[in-house]
Amino acid sequence: MIEFRNISKSFGSKNVLKDVSLLVDKGQILFIVGLSGAGKSVLVKHLVGLIKPDGGQVLLDGRDITHLSEKEFYPVRMRCAMVFQHSTLFDSMSLVENVMLPLRKHKGMTHKQAGEAAIGFLKRVQMDHMATRFPSDIGDGLRKRVAIARALTLNPDFVIFDEPTTGLDPLAAANVDRLIRQLSDEQGVTSIVVSHDLRSIFTVADRIAMIYQGEIKLDGTRDDFRNTRDGVVHQFIRGLAEGPMVL
Repeated sequence: MIEFRNISKSFGSKNVLKDVSLLVDKGQILFIVGLSGAGKSVLVKHLVGLIKPDGGQVLLDGRDITHLSEKEFYPVRMRCAMVFQHSTLFDSMSLVENVMLPLRKHKGMTHKQAGEAAIGFLKRVQMDHMATRFPSDIGDGLRKRVAIARALTLNPDFVIFDEPTTGLDPLAAANVDRLIRQLSDEQGVTSIVVSHDLRSIFTVADRIAMIYQGEIKLDGTRDDFRNTRDGVVHQFIRGLAEGPMVL
């Protein structure tokens, strides 16, 4: 279980997060949604130590990891993989070599062992048939799948997806959504998905938390969001140009 407890974070004079608390249960797909710049990515980056809070705590299975050193965060990052908005694959490496990299670095596998294992991970995301191709040869949606395969190589308990469908065509986005759902249903992976993709939110999420003006505006199920009477949430989930939301 992941717990963000009373997290506050400012950058200069801008208060991005104000006393935010959020629980993520094991095996759940939690979508964190909100306007661009609302603090969605800022919040999840606290989990892997990329950002330190000004106040509050981050707990992983009951252990306070808020102020761990860079070295102490190493095992946390092994358990909590992050798939960034841009796939961050190495252009000079083939797809299979990209997936092999953490296997060789962190698991000490030989080149042959890592290659065989990497093919297996690519197969899990339906990309094994393109193993020898390079990132520049394929589209954004396929690169995203390879990035997910690479994230899975260390068998993480938690995967954080930062805007996984942004910039993708509808078919590619649907394929990424389906993969996130499969990871939860078939492998028990706990997923935190930062997104403002309304289609994804209402087809994949088990639970949704909306951040607005630095605070949790609503934390609930898809039905809670569909049936809300809150004007700000209503405007956001329907993508309305007019309403009470301060842009």
